Amino acid sequence: MPVSNDVKLGNNVKIFHPNLVNLYTCVIGDDTKIGAFVEIQKNVIVGSRCKISSHSFLCEGVILEDEVFIGHGVMFTNDLYPRAANEDGSLKTDDDWHVVETKVKRCAAIGSNATILPGVIVGEKAIVGAGSVVTKNVPDYAIVAGVPAHVVGDVRYRSDKKLPDEISAS
Repeated sequence: MPVSNDVKLGNNVKIFHPNLVNLYTCVIGDDTKIGAFVEIQKNVIVGSRCKISSHSFLCEGVILEDEVFIGHGVMFTNDLYPRAANEDGSLKTDDDWHVVETKVKRCAAIGSNATILPGVIVGEKAIVGAGSVVTKNVPDYAIVAGVPAHVVGDVRYRSDKKLPDEISAS
């Protein structure tokens, strides 16, 4: 499982186990970290300062903006109506389907084992809970979880953030 010669790697990209990844015809931004057993397919764009954890799959059509976190085993998809064969029984080829783009905006985080369906936009600074199945767009700053994923919170109002009075009392 190689890092193909046609991969455009930015400066200071860290691939922890280059022999245990499959990267081809993609773009990886500066200072990005990629774990073992990751596949990044052709025409994927990964921004700068991203972290892609082990066992994740980024298929053609995926765009990650800067500072995106991808947890372990995250699965992206790119076909709304997948089929192995055409109506006439002939095997499908690249000409028989069209890639549906999926975008993850700046500073978003996707938890381990989440599945992201094609055509979805995950909003800026949003968090997708582990194991979620994202079937529709995630608003900026939203925390989503579940199957299908639904909004359960807002990162701007997380309970683990200290309020100004709590900070001064610390």
